[in-house]
Amino acid sequence: MLLSKKYKIIDVHNHIFPDNIAEKAVENIGRYYNFNMYGKGTVDALLESGRKAGIDRYLVHSSATHAGQVKAINNYISGVINTHSNMIGFGTLHFSLEDIDAEVERIISLGLKGIKLHPEFQYFVIDEPAMIPVYKAIAGKLPLLIHMGDQNQDSSSPARLARILDKFPELVVIAAHFGGYRMWDDSRKYLLGRNIFMDTSSSLAYLEPAEAVDMIRSHGADKFMFGSDYPMWRHRDEFDRFLKLDLSEAERKAILYNNAAKLFGKALAAEHE
Repeated sequence: MLLSKKYKIIDVHNHIFPDNIAEKAVENIGRYYNFNMYGKGTVDALLESGRKAGIDRYLVHSSATHAGQVKAINNYISGVINTHSNMIGFGTLHFSLEDIDAEVERIISLGLKGIKLHPEFQYFVIDEPAMIPVYKAIAGKLPLLIHMGDQNQDSSSPARLARILDKFPELVVIAAHFGGYRMWDDSRKYLLGRNIFMDTSSSLAYLEPAEAVDMIRSHGADKFMFGSDYPMWRHRDEFDRFLKLDLSEAERKAILYNNAAKLFGKALAAEHE
C-alpha cells in the first residue's frame, strides 16, 4: 500500500502536451530554467508518475505562447478531461486574442474550470495594460492559476500581482510556487495574508521545511494547495518533500485535498471530509 493513500490528493499543477509535441515542449521548458526535467509531459507519463505517489486527481493545463494556439489548446485540454474522469482542466488565454470574452464563455462550455497563465512563456507582464481585459473577462467567472516568480526578470513578481489584486478584488487567484519562484521574500512582503490561494509547486526543494511551514501558517493553510509542477518533478518526490513539513494532520489534509475540493465544485466537494 502506498504511504500516500493515508491521504486523498489533488495535484493542482500539471503541465501536459499532445504526444507529438510533448518532447519539444518539455525540452524548451528545461532549457529556459536550465533544469533537468523529470517527465515526458504526456498524459500517460503523467498518470504513471502520479500513480507512484497515490495522486487521486490532477489539475492539467498548458499555456498558449501566441493567440493562434488558444483555441487548439483549450480543445485539447477539454478532450483530455472528457476521457479522464480523474482530471480537472484549466484553459488558457492570450492578451492578443481578438475576442477574449467569447473564448471565456467557450472555455466554460467546454467544462474547463479555470485559466492558467505563464507570464514569461506568454511574453506579458502581470500588471501591464494589455492584460486588463483578460482579468476583467475572468473575474467572478473562473479562477486563475498563474505562474509566479522568475530569477531573471520581474514580469511575474509578487509586487506586480499585488497591484492586480488591488484592482480586481473579485479575482480568484492561485499564485503558483508559494507566490513567487525564487522570489519568496517578495511573496512574504506583498502576498502573504492576501485573499488568494498559493500552491506548493517547485518550491519545497529550495525552501527550508521550517520556512515553508512558517509561510503556510502566515498565509493560512486553508489557502494553500499541493502542486507538483510535473513534468519538472516526479510526483513521489514532491509528495515526500511535503510530508517532511511539520504540519498537523488537519493542515495536511486541507492542502493535499480539501481546499481544492471546495474550490472546484460540487463533484469534488461531495468527496470532501
